[in-house]
Order: sequence, then C-alpha cells, then structure tokens
Amino acid sequence: MTDTTLSAPAGSAAARERLAPVLERLAADASRREREHELPTEAVRELAAAGLGALRLPVESGGGGLSFVELGELLVDLAAADSNLPQIFRGQFAFAEDRLVAPPSADRDAWLARFAAGEIVGNAWSETGAVGLGESGTRVRRTPDGPRVDGRKYYTTGSLYADWIDATAKDEDGADVTVLVRTGQPGVVVSDDWDGFGQQLTGTGTAVFDGALADHVYAFSDRFRYQTALYQWTLLTVLAGIAQAVERDAGAALRARTRVYSHGLAPFAKDDGQLQAVIGEVSAVAFTARSLVRSVGETLDAAAATAAERGSAADDAANIRAEIASAQAQVVLSQSVPQAATRLFDTLGASAVSRAAGLDRHWRNARTVASHNPWVYKARIVGDWSVNGTVPPFIWQIGVDRTSTTA
Repeated sequence: MTDTTLSAPAGSAAARERLAPVLERLAADASRREREHELPTEAVRELAAAGLGALRLPVESGGGGLSFVELGELLVDLAAADSNLPQIFRGQFAFAEDRLVAPPSADRDAWLARFAAGEIVGNAWSETGAVGLGESGTRVRRTPDGPRVDGRKYYTTGSLYADWIDATAKDEDGADVTVLVRTGQPGVVVSDDWDGFGQQLTGTGTAVFDGALADHVYAFSDRFRYQTALYQWTLLTVLAGIAQAVERDAGAALRARTRVYSHGLAPFAKDDGQLQAVIGEVSAVAFTARSLVRSVGETLDAAAATAAERGSAADDAANIRAEIASAQAQVVLSQSVPQAATRLFDTLGASAVSRAAGLDRHWRNARTVASHNPWVYKARIVGDWSVNGTVPPFIWQIGVDRTSTTA
C-alpha cells in the first residue's frame, strides 16, 4: 500500500510505457521463480504501484482511463511474462469495476481513491467440503464494534498479496452479501497452501476469518451484472499470454538448436519445414487467442456502457452478449492453448523436457487455468442459447446438491 495517490498512466500507450520495464524483468526470471516457488510479492506491489489495478478508472480519478480492449492487450503481455500475475489481479479488476459502475457516493469515491493509490483487492468466494449449493459457511454478525466475519475460504486468488479481501458470506438475516476485509488485521490468516500443479504462485490458497472486522458489507444482488464474463475474460488473457509465451520460447529454442536428426529435413532445426509447421500451428493459436481476448473485451465495453441502464432491454442484450462471448472463447482456448503448449515439445526433442528449461510450466499453467469454470458446461450453455435462445446463467455456484437423495 502506498501513502499518496499515484500519477497513474493515462491511455494505453502511457500505461504500456510505464509497465514495459517491469514486464521485461518479470519475463526474464519467470521460470526460475516458478521452479523455486518464489512468491512474486515484490512484483505484485510494483505493478500495483505502477497503476495496474487502476487502469479502468477514469483519468480524473487517478486511473488510466482504459477500455477493456486496451486493458486486455496489456494483460496478455503480462501473462506472457508471467502467467500468474493477471490472475493475481483478477479479484482487483472485478471489484474495481463494481465500484466504478456503482452510483456516485462517498463510498465509491473512497474506493476509487484507494485504487488510484495502489491498494488492491483479492478474491475469496469459494468454500470446499460439504457446503451446499448456494450456501455459505462464512457469516457476518453485528457487534458493537461493527460487523465481524467468521469463516474459511479456499481458491482465494490474489488475497495473499492484497490489501483487502472481497469475500462472499451470509448475514444474520440469511441474505447473500460481499464483505471487504482488510488483510493484516487480527483474525485474518491467508495461507500459501494452493497445491495445484500449475499457476502455483497465484496465492490461490486458504483464507480464514476469525472475528475479523468487515469494513464494508454490500448486498450481493447489487453487484455489476457482467462480473462472470469479466472473471472469465481475465482467465482468457492468461491463456492468450501463455500461447504467446509458447510461441516465443519454442521459436527461440528452435533457432538456438544445433543438433538435428538424420531423418530430419534440414541441417539446422530452424530451417526444417516440418518443425516450422508446428511453430506455425502454435502461432495461429496465439493469434486466435489474442483476437478472442479483444472480441470479448469489446462485449465487456458494451456491457459497461449500459450499466447505468440496469435492467433495460439494451443492458440485458449487452450482458447476454458478454456472457456468451466469454463462454465461446473459453470453449476454444481451454482446448487449443494446452494443446499448443504440448506441441512445443514436438519441435525440440528430449532436451526440451529438462526441468531447468522450465518449458513444462506453460502446459501446466494453461491446463490449470482451463480447469476453472469447466468449459464443457459452457459449451452446453452456448449451444442452448444458439439453438433455443435460452438466456445464460450469469451467476452459478458449486457445492453439494442437498436435494439429491442418491449419491
């Protein structure tokens, strides 16, 4: 957290100029950090101080004034440098958007000022174990000192690095709410216990609240409508960045390779047409991924433009389009990017599987990102919309179906 409001970059070119040196350093050391499980705490704070979390805010509020299309371009480049980093900021982008499109108020102004000063928000919505569908074991209770939160969350992406945690809970009346809890206070413990084989540095572990003070409590029903599309879009930028990194690393390794096979097609691997074709496939996936990020970004910009007309026909149409577009892109990239990360090894031989090279991280990270929000369900939802015009669900839950009588 910084003490004063930063002069955040105005416009995409200025933002890119400010972030470029940071991205270059991150890319050079990404493989080692992942291999040694070195948490990118300093990098996250540097990016926050450079205004990454405030790029959607208006310039007059200390932000960058970027559209989703412009922000997406930067996030793909960030993911190409280190795929963990855009996902770490996923909760920040969502909550900042929620405050950005909220009606004018002193609360909204205070949040925009915090974001402009480099404060960031992590995410804590999911619970594991026997929690039922639509239920939450996390509770908010009223006390003379203010609302207090008790509960245990998992998949708390970004919370390990954040100033605040955006957590879902039930209040004393049983209503669904989101609470904003400051990290670093008594009663808040965030652990680096995420045990996934990919995206290992995202801080997607456990957060425990034991009588923690909740500075802000909001009705969940008031959240901005295109939040699910935005959450998925952020993961799309991660997949697109991984595809770009695969093309970059495969090409560099092929150019540097001096050993060839006797049954290959050229005296140098870089001139072997068969291997060039594989890189061409990877390049096509990277191009498609970036293009889809842009297309979905356009639908998010359209949804944001109608947010003040919540519930109108235009707002409904824009939100449906954003949700469907994000799902369509998810279906494609969840399959094609992990496949491209596998094809990388078809160009380089056995030396490519060296742990020191760290090329396996691209597949592991892509496969992990693709496992969020299973695409097989999204494919059905898109198909039902395409065939029958069925409106997609904008909010969904995971848990035990207590209405079922059989396992």
